[in-house]
Amino acid sequence: MPVNTPPVTAGRALETLRAGHAAQASGGLTASWMLHGRPGIGKTEIVQQLAAETGARLHDLRLTTIEPSDLRGLPFYDHDARRTVWYPPEDLPDGATRAILFLDELTAAAPTLQPTVYGLLQERRIGGWTLPPDTFVVAAGNDVEDGAIAYEMGTALSDRLIHLNIRAEATDWLRGYAVPRGVHPAVAAFIRTRPDLLDTTEESLRRGDTVACTPRAWARVSDVLRAVPDRVLRDVMIAGIVGEAPAAEFALIERDIAATVEARALLEAPACDRPALYPASLHGLTALTYALVTLADETTMSAAIEVMAGIRTLATDRGEPALDALPLGELSTYGFELLIERALSNGWQEAFREAPGYAAHMAARAG
Repeated sequence: MPVNTPPVTAGRALETLRAGHAAQASGGLTASWMLHGRPGIGKTEIVQQLAAETGARLHDLRLTTIEPSDLRGLPFYDHDARRTVWYPPEDLPDGATRAILFLDELTAAAPTLQPTVYGLLQERRIGGWTLPPDTFVVAAGNDVEDGAIAYEMGTALSDRLIHLNIRAEATDWLRGYAVPRGVHPAVAAFIRTRPDLLDTTEESLRRGDTVACTPRAWARVSDVLRAVPDRVLRDVMIAGIVGEAPAAEFALIERDIAATVEARALLEAPACDRPALYPASLHGLTALTYALVTLADETTMSAAIEVMAGIRTLATDRGEPALDALPLGELSTYGFELLIERALSNGWQEAFREAPGYAAHMAARAG
């Protein structure tokens, strides 16, 4: 059964859950949420981010790995009351702290488990035990069309949920995930220039391929780049993560970036020596913007601003008119947007106030 709601990016889904969480905290809304999306699209990361932002304890239940008794708890006979009492498991919120209950892989849960889970989602209780009132409940799952193991969701349950249909979008992933989490600059640069390869699940299913590109897969590629020094073995691993053709294309770009991007050297070099250190390719310059944002901190922010500004004037500074064919102004503007976001989130924005490079950049844009 298709999810007949408009697709939203992971970033917009997080914003929506933030609003829902705030509304529940103020007593204006109590609802259970359902995140639909292909495998590897970032549903779990959305809920983890929400828990981190709100200071709530995250109770992450993978429904494909538990039995009904794991949710119902253990029975105990109360001799005085002459009845059976159920002790809820420790995996469920107890009301001691604010909590988010995340029911992952809902659509893949065994049919024997579903009635118990439905009680949590529909009535916020299991038997006589009730969820603490401030518990925020989110479920997630894949759909049958995603090629994952999944069961159709009944209308009785569907009607009790607010559904978010998540789709991968490159700009959203880069700004909302890759940059904040320090994804390797080569991966970020590759996805910016090949956004169609962020998520190839649909095409891979159509072709019958086992391996597809997903946001989670590219995050794993980033980990491989940082953890495995042997290039040959690294290429084998990356092909096993995203597939042969995307891996081959990525390897060509990654080699160019590795050979030309010297972000640390640019930050440390005197202004007169910097032009010669910039890469000359679009891939290299794109990777440089992400590297600068990742490396920028309270002590290097001023240097990062000047290096970012130098991208716009690189053709003149190097005396190479051929560089004018590259979108240097656009790339510099994009890099400054990311750098400003990082500065604002850490309280480093004062560095922009007196930076001559940023002043020149803004003057060039205004002109």
